[in-house]
This record gives sequence, structure tokens and C-alpha cells, in this order.
Amino acid sequence: MADQYARQDPTTQYPAPDRENQPELQHPGLTSQMVTVPDHGEKTYRGSGRLDCRRALITGADSGIGRAVALAFAREGADVVVSCLDAEEPDAQQTKRLVEAAGRRGVVVTGDITSEEHCQTLVDLTVRELGGLDILVNNAAFQMVQTGGIADITTEQFDRVLRTNLYALFWLCKKSLAVMEPGSTIVNTSSIQGMNPSPGLLDYATTKAGIIDFTKGLAADVANRGIRVNAVAPGPIWTPLIPATMPADGYRHFGDDVPLGRPGQPAELASAYVFLASNESSYITGEVLGVTGGTPFT
Repeated sequence: MADQYARQDPTTQYPAPDRENQPELQHPGLTSQMVTVPDHGEKTYRGSGRLDCRRALITGADSGIGRAVALAFAREGADVVVSCLDAEEPDAQQTKRLVEAAGRRGVVVTGDITSEEHCQTLVDLTVRELGGLDILVNNAAFQMVQTGGIADITTEQFDRVLRTNLYALFWLCKKSLAVMEPGSTIVNTSSIQGMNPSPGLLDYATTKAGIIDFTKGLAADVANRGIRVNAVAPGPIWTPLIPATMPADGYRHFGDDVPLGRPGQPAELASAYVFLASNESSYITGEVLGVTGGTPFT
């Protein structure tokens, strides 16, 4: 177990996960199916009241980065709505338990954010259950590696990737902004793929680049309302999404090529989201924070 607060060598702070023995998973994959369970900060993250009494909606909060963010937000004092697909509810319920163990309110809402109606439901339910909406984290995403590149990307897959990663983000931002007050924040999840695309993730990378521009443009649009919009761009992070969307040959060396020499853990992302959601980043909007293990985000 890594201590996030002790001085240590970042190349060995978290041991490399067992990728050799990790079987491929059927999408979307569950945390319980991981040979090496990702570290979400369950035993290490310490809150300090930076999000006291905030109300947060986090998509894709069932596992991986989303779970780590939900856990950190709760320990910082926020109530959290956990949004996920129906198939991810077992993981989402565990996230809810972590939120409630921190003494905060946790609400699980299942459904598909590729539906505009469901996106409206998410916002309405957050306001109804939590009394308002102060923080929106657009984290849910769909990817599916196609080793043959564009020749293997079907129109159906391309449409699903865009609707999950861009359409839903647009709908959720628009509907959330209708109820947000000054001091609210939006944090989007981009990716290193948004600047350094892999051929096998052409469709996914395209959406992640789009999120960067969307974040910058929306930040300028709503700055005069006192609402900030930023993004986090993760590098290779070990989550159920990886063995559920990559062939085994693709993830056996996942993360080995970054300067720090290992894949990241979800716990290593949480503080970036807390920073951008809290008043500590009050003079930051329209920015993208890369958490990439040293790969330049340019």
C-alpha cells in the first residue's frame, strides 16, 4: 500500500499491476474481475474539508478514476451522485459505501448517458436528492481498441464513442449550467490521447481532443457567471476499462513506456480533480492538467 503523503520514489510508489495474468474482460468490466485491484485511495486519501457541503455529480463513478474522485470528494466533505451503466451497478454500490463511510450522502443512478433524456434525469435527480449541484465531473467514456485502425472502426462504434464522450458531455454541461450558481465548477476528463493519438484509438482520441477545445471554449463562455471549467488529461491508468477494451497483447505492457515506467493508479488522479473543483484553483479556468507519468502533454 502506497502512502500518498510520505516522500518516496514515484517510479516505485505503486507496484506495477499483474497484467500478464489478467484475462480480457467483457465490456464494461468490473473491479472484482481485476487480478490486481486498482488503488482508489481507500486506505490513504486524507481529506481536509476543501469541498465541505458541495454537491457533486460524477459520471463513470463506479470504478477506476471515477471511484477515486468520488471517494476523495466525499472525504473532502462533498455529497456525491454516482452515475454509471446498469451493468456497472455492483461497482457503483461499493463506491456509494465508500462515500457513506466518509460520512457523506451517496446516491447511485444507473442508465446510459448517450440518452439526452437520461442526462436531464441525472441533473434533476442530483438537485432533488442533494439540494443543488455545485460540481459536475464528466468522467464516463467509451473506448474500444481496434488494432487495424480506421479500417476496423465501424460507424456504430464511432457513433457510440462520440455520443458517450462528446454528446453526453455537451448535454450534461448545458443542463447543469442551468441550475449552477457562481462558485460552481465543471471538471472534464480528457486524455493523453487528445494530444498524442494512437491509431487503434482514433475515434476515442478524436473525442478527447474535442474535450480540450470544448473545455476552453465553455470556460470562456461562463466565466462571467463565476463558474469555472477545467479538464484533467490522464495518461495510462490501471482500471477495468483497460482489459475490457484492449486485447491482452495490448495491455501486458500497458504504461511501461512512460518516463515513470509504470501505469498510474486511480488514487494518483483524485487530487487533481479535488484541486480543480475546490477554491484552491479559484484563478484557474479553461486549463487542462496532464497526469501522464511524464509523457509531455503537448
